[in-house]
Amino acid sequence: MFVAPDPGRTRLRNSLRAVVGVGLAVVAAELAGLSLTASITGGLAALLALFTVLDADVRAQRVTTALLPAAGFPVLALATTLHGMPQARDAGFLAVVFAGVYARRWGPRGHALGVFAFMMFFVTQFLHAVPAQLPELFAAVGLALLSAGAARFVLWPIERRTPPPAAPPGLPGTGLARPTTRQAFQATAACGFALAVGQALSEDRWYWAVGTAWWIFVNTASRGETLVRGFRRVLGTVIGIAAGLLIAVPLHGAPAPTAALVAVCVFGIFYTAAPSYSWMMFFVTVMAGLLYGLLGVLHPGLLLLRFQETAVGALGASLAVVLVLPVTTHAANDAWIQRALHCVRASTAASLDRLAGDPAADPAPHAAELELLLGRVRMALAPLVHPLSPLRARKARARQVLALLDDCAREVRGLVAVAADPQASHDARLAAACWRVEAAVEALTAPQGTAGPAAPRTGKPRPAAAEPALAHLHGLEEALEALAAPLRTDPRAPLATAGA
Repeated sequence: MFVAPDPGRTRLRNSLRAVVGVGLAVVAAELAGLSLTASITGGLAALLALFTVLDADVRAQRVTTALLPAAGFPVLALATTLHGMPQARDAGFLAVVFAGVYARRWGPRGHALGVFAFMMFFVTQFLHAVPAQLPELFAAVGLALLSAGAARFVLWPIERRTPPPAAPPGLPGTGLARPTTRQAFQATAACGFALAVGQALSEDRWYWAVGTAWWIFVNTASRGETLVRGFRRVLGTVIGIAAGLLIAVPLHGAPAPTAALVAVCVFGIFYTAAPSYSWMMFFVTVMAGLLYGLLGVLHPGLLLLRFQETAVGALGASLAVVLVLPVTTHAANDAWIQRALHCVRASTAASLDRLAGDPAADPAPHAAELELLLGRVRMALAPLVHPLSPLRARKARARQVLALLDDCAREVRGLVAVAADPQASHDARLAAACWRVEAAVEALTAPQGTAGPAAPRTGKPRPAAAEPALAHLHGLEEALEALAAPLRTDPRAPLATAGA
C-alpha cells in the first residue's frame, strides 16, 4: 500500500480530490437543510461518482457523470417504494443486481451506471429510507453529483493535464460465452444466496451480505480471481472491524472527530484501491462503523454481525463462481497474456516504422496499452501466485511469466524512447531483430499452442549501449525465448502453466 508505484502522484491527487468532492457534497446537503440521512446519501453518491467514472477522456467522463441520475433516481424510487414489501423488495434488488452486472458489457460507462444503480438500492437499505424521504434523497444526490463534478472538472481537473489510460476491453464472446453475461447470472445467484442466508442472520442488516457478494464480482473475470477477491474482502473486513472497535465505538458518534475520520477513510479508499483490495476494505469497514456511530446505532455486536454477513456474501460468491457458468482461471489467464504479447508485437512494429522515418508511426499508445494489459495479467494470475495457493509448480511458472512480461514492458518502454528521438537512425539489423520478435510472438500466440518454438537466438552478445534500439530488441528476444521454452515440452499447455 505504501510503496506501490504512483507515477506523477496520480493516486495521491485523486485521493485528495475525492476528499474535497465528498466534503463539498456533505456541506451542500447540510446548507440546504437536508436530514442526516440525506447528507450521508449525498456523500456516498459523490464518492461513487468519483470512484466509478473511469472513462478514457474528460468529455466521456462528463457524459457518464451526467447520466448517473438516470440510473440512480429510478432505483431510489423503486427501493423506497418497496421498503415495506419484503418479497417484492428482494426481487427488485436481484433484478438490479443482474442489470447492473450485465451493463458491464458496454465498457466503463456501463460499469459505472451499473454500480451506481446497485449502490442506490443498497443505500436505501443501509439508511432504512422510506417513500416520504424520496424528495430530499433526490435533492441530496443531485447536489452530490454537482459537487463531485465541480471538484473533478473545475476545481481540480487532473485528467485535463494527465489523461487517464483507456481500460482494456473485456474478453470477447457472444451469448453465454461472454464473461460479463456469465457474471450477471453468477452475481445474481450469489446475491440471492446472500440475501436468503443474510436475512436468516438479521432482518435489519442482511444487505451487507448482498453488498459483499456484489462487490466481489467487480473487476474480476474468472473463478480464481473471484475467489481471491472474496478472501481479500473478508481479510480487510476483519481488520477493519478490529479498528472499528478501537476507533468508532469510543467516539459515540461525536460529529467533528467522526467527520475528520470519515475524510481519512475516503482518502484511504481511493489511495489503496489499486494496490490493495484488503486495505481498501479496511477503510470501507471503518467508515461504515463511523457512519453507524453518527446514526446512533453502533455497538460491538453490530460489528460482529458485519463480519458474519460479509462471510455469508463471500461464501455465496465462492459457490456461484464454481457452480454457475464458471469461467476457468486458465482460459482467462491465457487470453490476457496473449493480448499483452500482441501489444508487444504492435509496439515493436510501430517503433521500427518510426525509426525507418515514418512520422505517422507512433508506438507510444501501444506501450501505454501494454502497461494496462500487464495490470490485467497480474490480476488474472493473482490466484496462482497467492501465498495460500498449494500449486507450487504453477505458482513458480506464473511468477516467471509475470517477471518475463515485465522484462518485455521495460524493453518496449526503452525502444519507444529511442524511436521518439529524432536523431535516431534506422539500422538494417533492426528489421531482422524486429522480425524475430514478431516470429516469437506468433509462436506464443498461435491457436492451441500448435506453432513451433520462437525464433532462435542469434548467439551474438548483447549489443552495446551505442546501439540502444538493438539492445532493447535483443532484450525482447531473450524474454520471449524464455517465455516460450516450457512450451516445447507441452505445446498445448496454457502460457501461464506450461511446464508446470
